[in-house]
Amino acid sequence: MPRILLVEDNEMNRDMLSRRLIRRGYEVEIAVDGAAGVARALEGGWDLILMDMSLPEIDGWEATRRIRAAGAAGTMPIIALTAHAMSGDRDKAIEAGCNDYDTKPVELERLLGKMDALLPKPS
Repeated sequence: MPRILLVEDNEMNRDMLSRRLIRRGYEVEIAVDGAAGVARALEGGWDLILMDMSLPEIDGWEATRRIRAAGAAGTMPIIALTAHAMSGDRDKAIEAGCNDYDTKPVELERLLGKMDALLPKPS
């Protein structure tokens, strides 16, 4: 069962997305701000991180940079999630160290395709 760290400050978004992922067979843990997301990410053991970009404490771009700077923890796939789909946001997320980018509201099938492309394949 893939372990997903969902870093999301909006309670409604957290609840909706985590329940949908759990129903699909993912194990989901939650961090509610950027600082908590970095701390949880550095604990390790995650197969993928879903990172909201608009977070309190530390935004998602800075949280991603800190995770990437942290050695082995820095190799986990990270997908940026943002409601602010402005021109250049995808490039900004990739430059910060995200592997991919998706917009909110989340279209689950599209997100699952991006997750599947980044998750380790069972041997």
